[in-house]
Amino acid sequence: MNDSLPLIQLRAREDRRVRAGHQWIYSNEIDREATPFREIEPGSLVQVADARGNPLGVGYINPHALLCVRILSRRAHQQIDGAWFERHLRSALSLRERLFDAPYYRWVFGEADHLPGLVIDRFDRVLSIQITTAGMEALRPLLRVALENVLPGGIDGIVWRNDVSLRELEQLSTEVTTEGQVPERVDVIEQGLRFAVDLAGGQKTGWFYDQRDNRERLARYVRDARVLDVYSYASAWGLRALQQGAASALSVDSSAAALAVAEAAAAANQLPLQVQKGQALDVMGAMRSAGERFDVVIVDPPALIKRKKNFEAGFAHYVRVNRAAMELMGEDGILVSCSCSHHLAEAQLLKVLAKAARGCGRQLQILELGAQSADHPVHPAMPETRYLKTVICRVTAS
Repeated sequence: MNDSLPLIQLRAREDRRVRAGHQWIYSNEIDREATPFREIEPGSLVQVADARGNPLGVGYINPHALLCVRILSRRAHQQIDGAWFERHLRSALSLRERLFDAPYYRWVFGEADHLPGLVIDRFDRVLSIQITTAGMEALRPLLRVALENVLPGGIDGIVWRNDVSLRELEQLSTEVTTEGQVPERVDVIEQGLRFAVDLAGGQKTGWFYDQRDNRERLARYVRDARVLDVYSYASAWGLRALQQGAASALSVDSSAAALAVAEAAAAANQLPLQVQKGQALDVMGAMRSAGERFDVVIVDPPALIKRKKNFEAGFAHYVRVNRAAMELMGEDGILVSCSCSHHLAEAQLLKVLAKAARGCGRQLQILELGAQSADHPVHPAMPETRYLKTVICRVTAS
């Protein structure tokens, strides 16, 4: 093993065995008597062993976090250096270049790309990066050099999107910073549509690449349809629908800045998008009262269940949103219902839809089930990495 690193030894438990391939190691499995656990500096590299002393690999530690050790390599003697970063970045880049013709995608998706605590979205020569752990923050200098060495043509600028609650839990700064040349608006291209987005001030990392594959599925449902895009952000759903042949599209969002991006994209792509600012349930309720009807409704809200303890309230919110969407349909409509809440499993989203349909006297046929795009791969040992659920269903009268 790497004797230069502190040793973290795992306590044997009959009800839970730790595998060498397990990415998450919980603090209550660490033998605090066998190691100066609390004395180790957050973000430090450590070697990890099982109760018998057998090596499990090398990782980094934050004694203050619930998920306090994350494995970087299962090789006990692995050096976590620039070459290690470059190897993993090149592997992640190879997958994205296989998937896409243009350099607009999620380049790194945390543990699923064997780089825990790191998310990178690529906008050609500008990167939007989130680091969510003290361990990855400590390795940032190595990462920064590796990025320059790996990315063809180099990097113009980086937005460090540190404004996430996970950094607070890791006792890290949450200030958004930039370096290099980052324009006020950065182009992103999806299936020929061009959007200009604000990476520093927009939501998340600036764009939702994870819905790209699901937006592609719209084509068979929207031709000549009247489309409503709720929680639209920059209206990628609505504009894709118009591009795919929809007769009209109306995007609803509470953010004036997001709708401004949508309107600018509509003008740039010469598409007749309409927008309306307001809270989703309020707007849909007013539309129902006014007798509005749509052929296709897309509801893609932010995570409505952020913590397990909020499940019941969040579940009820999902029901209200989807019922309101169904009530805006005629005798035969298509609903695209999405959830990015990890705590709402796909089976539970189907229960949401069934309850919403019963509440407004509609019948459902499930047509397609979708997940996040392929540039957000799923780690087989971490169900948390399959977070996005998209259901396309037919809604008819009883």
